[in-house]
Formats: sequence, structure tokens, C-alpha cells
Amino acid sequence: MSKPRRLFISTPIYYASGKPHIGHAYATILADLLARFGRQTGADVFFVTGTDEHGQKMQEEAEHRGMKPIELCDTMAAAFRATWETLEISHNRFIRTTEPEHVAVVTAFLQRLWDRGEIYDGVYAGWYCVSDERYWTDKDLGPENTCSICGRKVTYVEERNYFFKMSNYQDALVRHIEDNPDWIIPEIRRNEVLGFLRQPLADLSISRPRSRVPWGIPLPFDEDHVAYVWVDALINYLTASGAIDPEAPPGQQGFEDVSDSWWPCDLHLIGKDILTNHSVYWPTLLMGAGLPIQRQILSHGWWVVGDTKMSKSLGNVVDPLALREEFGTDAVRWYLLREMPTGSDASFTPERFLVRYNELANVLGNLVSRAISMVSKYREGVVPHTQGGGLSNEIDQALATNYEAMACYRVHEALAASMDLARATNVYVENRQPWTQAKEPAAAQALDETLATLVRVLCVLCALLEPVAPGKMAELALRLGLDSVPSLEEALSVDIAGNHVKVSDPLFPRIEPSWVEDSG
Repeated sequence: MSKPRRLFISTPIYYASGKPHIGHAYATILADLLARFGRQTGADVFFVTGTDEHGQKMQEEAEHRGMKPIELCDTMAAAFRATWETLEISHNRFIRTTEPEHVAVVTAFLQRLWDRGEIYDGVYAGWYCVSDERYWTDKDLGPENTCSICGRKVTYVEERNYFFKMSNYQDALVRHIEDNPDWIIPEIRRNEVLGFLRQPLADLSISRPRSRVPWGIPLPFDEDHVAYVWVDALINYLTASGAIDPEAPPGQQGFEDVSDSWWPCDLHLIGKDILTNHSVYWPTLLMGAGLPIQRQILSHGWWVVGDTKMSKSLGNVVDPLALREEFGTDAVRWYLLREMPTGSDASFTPERFLVRYNELANVLGNLVSRAISMVSKYREGVVPHTQGGGLSNEIDQALATNYEAMACYRVHEALAASMDLARATNVYVENRQPWTQAKEPAAAQALDETLATLVRVLCVLCALLEPVAPGKMAELALRLGLDSVPSLEEALSVDIAGNHVKVSDPLFPRIEPSWVEDSG
């Protein structure tokens, strides 16, 4: 028997200086949908997320709150874990960069680079943004010496650092990107990276003096320096993969052979603001250590308010849990993935959220209610023993579009195709008029066909929509008399004849949102 297709998917690890917001939620829910779809199609999935817990920003935030850095890390890691549980994130591993295992892997990785002659010491002089933990050159600064990402004032720094010989790998990286057009998607982000690499690539400062930034992982070859937080953070993917055994003797730690681990990662899912870190810093560091690089990078867009990126540093974030409390977890998941074309920006507005929620209530929820109610009313809640072959073309089209769209990460198109199937099924009900068929004894077989078709479509929709709405689809499966949500393959062949359906409250009840009441 052949092994199942493998899928190692990762989100960024989120900086633990503040609570999760809707930008974090979008990236993690998107990764979760991809992981769940992979499982639906038979893949062996390893899904990693976590928190980034070192660096000057964490150190200063902890001081501001009157806490020790590890206390702040513990608090925020718990907040992220709780949020992901509430939003039904199905990760296999939650990694923290303060874990002893990760600290040991970072130490081994940096020692490996040092032993291979890939690191040297020198002096860095330039501008530094504490908020984004980034160095900037004069040409990359925003107006009035501000960070190009967050807009905050930067600080001029001149200090001794250790540098990784990143420039040695510029040509190899360019060749890889040009030879593998889908290594970075969407194409606009690939072109951005190639544009960045048209200029000579500088070497990468990988350390900070411990006298200035004590909250970090000490370099194994110089205890007076700690690892630059971005180098520390990127290595989390390698730690999670299980490729490196830092306790083993040199030569047996896993750098020479990663075949028994999850490495390389199949998909790094990241925001466009950290594209350079993942598409330039990280692969060149891996090349320097003699390791295979990640297989693909998917760079998603930003949630914006007006024309401004949503971020906690700008103070314009939306709390996903507040939306969840009013509309439910699956409604939040649906809105975020249905509204934003993967790779593009999207604007959050309460009005668009309500439009997308009403789509769930009026199209899908209405279909579920009327189909199950009619099976209950006309056949005493038992699915008829008939083929239910109506809408076969529409079902096939929905499945084909889902597979095609998901292969290219066009998640919004896959969700639209599923909703189109629900709409077509509502039209089918109007055309078949089961309430009329129920009044005519001669139409009993036709009524059975109608009802069986409706339940069959609901089984398919249950499987198609489980990755985006796992809670509601599990509930729908129980209403259809199924033990669990079927896989996509099972959805077409599951035997529903004779199942007892269950009438219940609306799957997505109509809600008058609080912001409408507040504006009255």
C-alpha cells in the first residue's frame, strides 16, 4: 500500500507581546482550512502554529507591564492557545520559542553555521525598529526616519554583531525562484522577491549584544550575544519538524539526513509583511546549514480598515472573539475566508460581515431547515430508499471546482462553489415543489426522489464545508443521521437510505447584530 500524501503546513509564530486579533485569526483559520481539506482528501497532515517569545520588544513590553519576560510569554501563549481552541483550530503542534527543545535546536543550528564557516563578527551601523525587530537602510526608511511597516520612529544603532554570509547564496536563491515559479505564491509576491534580489544581497546580522537585549538565546560560540529574534523564530519550523536532535553527537544530529522527519515544510503560510524573512533569510540560512529548503510559500494579504493595515501596533484591530460571541465560531471562519481572495487585501466592515452571515443563514441554513423538515413531515423523518440522483451535474461541478480551486489555494472560489450548490438546490426545491408532490399519491416516487436528493446534497455540502465550518457541519451530520462528517470521497457513496433525520433549531439563526441596535 502506498503512503498517504503528506502535508506539513505552518502559520507564522505570532509575537507574544499582545493578544490575538483578527489578522492572526485569519492566517490561522486559513491554515486550518487547508489542513482540514488535506485530511478530507486523505493526506497525512502535520499542522504547526505557536508563539514567538524572545527579543527586545518582548523585553520592553514585560518591563512596561511590571512583569518578567517569561511571565508575559506564559500569559500570551495561554491567550493564543485559548483563542485557537475557541476558533476550532486543529493544529498538531503548538510551539513556543522559549521551549527547551527549541532553544537546543537553535543552539545546534547556529553552531552548525559557525562550524561551517558561515558566520563572522563585524560592526552593524544603521536604523532599527524595536516594534518590528527590523534593521532598515536609509533608502528603506519611511518619512522622518520611521519604520516602513509600522510607521514608528526608528533608532540609530552602531554595535558589534555576528553576521551570516547570506550574500553567498543570492545566485542560488534566484535560480531556485526562477526554476520553480510556484515556490512563492501569488505571483505578485514572487516578483517582489525577485525585484529585491536584483540588488546585491547584504549579509544578515544574526545577533544582538546581550548587554542590550538579554532576553534571547545565547550564541553557543559567544555567550555575550543572543540570537536575533528573527533567526530564532524562523528555526521554529525546523524544531517542530523533529528533524534535528540536539542531544545527539555532532554528525548524528539530523543535519545530514532529514528523511525520517517532517522536514522540509510543504507550505509556509505567511503575511506579505514578513515575506523577505521567509523567502530570503530563511532559505539562505537553510542552505548555509546544508538543509533542504521549504517547498512552498503562500503569502496572504492584510485586513485593512479604510486604507490602513489592521495591526495591534496601530491600535485598529478587531477582536475575533467578540464577533464569535455574537455570531458563532463558524460564522467568523466563513466571513474571513469567504470575503478575502487568498493573497489579496480585504477591508473589514460590519456591513460585509452581516452580508456573509446572512448568506449562511438564508442560503445554507434555509436549505437545511426545509430539507430536514420535509423529510420529517412527509416521510416520518426517514430518508427514502431511493437513489436520489437529482442534481448530479451540480454536485460534480461543485466537487470539481473545489478540488481545482484548493489546488491553487483559491479558497474563496471553493467556498463560492459550495454555496452555489446550495443555491442550486434551493432552486431545485422550488422547481420540484415537494409540497405539491406530497398531495398526489401518484407522485410518491417522485417525492422520494426529491427528498433523497436533498439529503444527498446536504451530505456533500457537509463534507465540502467541514474545513471552514467544522462545528456546524458536525452538527449537520448528526441531523442527517450520520455518526460524523463524511470525507469528500465518502460523501458521494455514503448510504443515507433509512437514516433518521432530526429537526432542530436553525443551523444559522437570523441575528440582529448589536451594532445595528447601537446605531438606532
